[in-house]
Amino acid sequence: MKQNELKKVMRPLKLLNSFRQVKIRSFLIFMLLALALCFCLNLSAQEEASSSDQDLEQLKKTAPKVYIDCGSCDLDYIKTEIPFVNYVRERKEADVHVLITTLRTGSGGREYTLTFIGQNRFQGQDDIHKFFSHKTDTEEEIRSGLTEVLKIGLMAYVNRTPISQKIKVDYQKLEGPAVPVVDRWKSWVFSLSSSGYFNGEQARANQSIHGSFSASKVTRDLKLNLSLSASYTHNRYTYEDLTLKSSTRSYGSSGLFVKGLGEHWSAGFFFSASSSTYSNYQMRINVSPAIEFNLFPYSQSTRRQLRFLYKIGPTYARYFEETLYDKTKETLLSESLAITLDLREKWGSISTSVEGSHYFHDLSKHSLSLFSTVSLNLVKGLNAFVFGGVSLIHDQLSLPKGGATWEEVLLRRKMLATSYIYFFAVGLSYNFGSIFTNVVNPRFGSVSGGGVQIIIGD
Repeated sequence: MKQNELKKVMRPLKLLNSFRQVKIRSFLIFMLLALALCFCLNLSAQEEASSSDQDLEQLKKTAPKVYIDCGSCDLDYIKTEIPFVNYVRERKEADVHVLITTLRTGSGGREYTLTFIGQNRFQGQDDIHKFFSHKTDTEEEIRSGLTEVLKIGLMAYVNRTPISQKIKVDYQKLEGPAVPVVDRWKSWVFSLSSSGYFNGEQARANQSIHGSFSASKVTRDLKLNLSLSASYTHNRYTYEDLTLKSSTRSYGSSGLFVKGLGEHWSAGFFFSASSSTYSNYQMRINVSPAIEFNLFPYSQSTRRQLRFLYKIGPTYARYFEETLYDKTKETLLSESLAITLDLREKWGSISTSVEGSHYFHDLSKHSLSLFSTVSLNLVKGLNAFVFGGVSLIHDQLSLPKGGATWEEVLLRRKMLATSYIYFFAVGLSYNFGSIFTNVVNPRFGSVSGGGVQIIIGD
């Protein structure tokens, strides 16, 4: 009896246990099916994304190869903001050579000229775009604005390749009616600056103070510039019981007025007044009318200039000390001719200037100066540069008769007699390897110095 009763009690428990087992199995089967479904969906999405990436990668291979020829541009920023072209480091491999040149504007900003030169499959398809920055623009505003203009210029080439189907064009609608620009300053720009530099230790101390003011007005056919400056430098050196103190002072002002006479000619005059203990000038005033001829139109000046500038005018000089020629003051007439060549092309750049001048009272009192900077893209990957200058000097009329002390020579407190000055530098660089430079990797910043660094990342 007891055994039958026990079986009756256990039967519901067995049924309940069986039900629980079936429920657990069903739940596990459901979870396995759900996981399998998620895996299949994820795999499908990955295959879809992979296929999309492969399609984009194939399209990217057909995109224009671009060479950015700009020494001051933020190339990493450009590559990040314009990822739909291929960047190359060798100009001859490029489909588009973008030459970016600059000129300072009258307001203190910059005029950027972007010359798009078609090569290879885009041979003969050239274009020019411009971007203007203001003096008060931040670095971010300048690089952002320049990149937008670059993007617009590149679209003419991208539009002829399959990757254009991935490009979306946006238009920002202007809000409100257009307001005419009114310049209450009438194109005048003013600048004030001052600085002080102080350093020293127990045996020496140096102080330097500088201040300047400038005002300028620049229009398409008119250029006015006025400036004032002053500087003071004091040095102290102590060695055992000996103390040496020395100081120099200089003041200066200059002015320039230029009127444009068409695309090739300009006329105007220079004015300057200065005082310098180093040069022995208590007062030096010069006024020189001038005329200039530019072989190339001024509108092409961001890329090419060949200017001939002629000046003639009187100079009044009064000296701190009597000069080698027994003068404490004198008025002199002089003339000068300066020839300047500036070229910026695909093959490199050249900037050369030659200037000669002489005094009329004694033709042996003359000077001749040459300064040149040349950068050439010789062959694929090989670049050369050379810069230097030399001056032949035979017109140091302000040299003091009493000469200079040993301390003044060492501290360069007085100008010394010399018949020439020169400097020179030359160099070569060679790059080889992959022509593509699409990837931007900011890890560890820009590391320089010796040694080897290996960075592993995604």
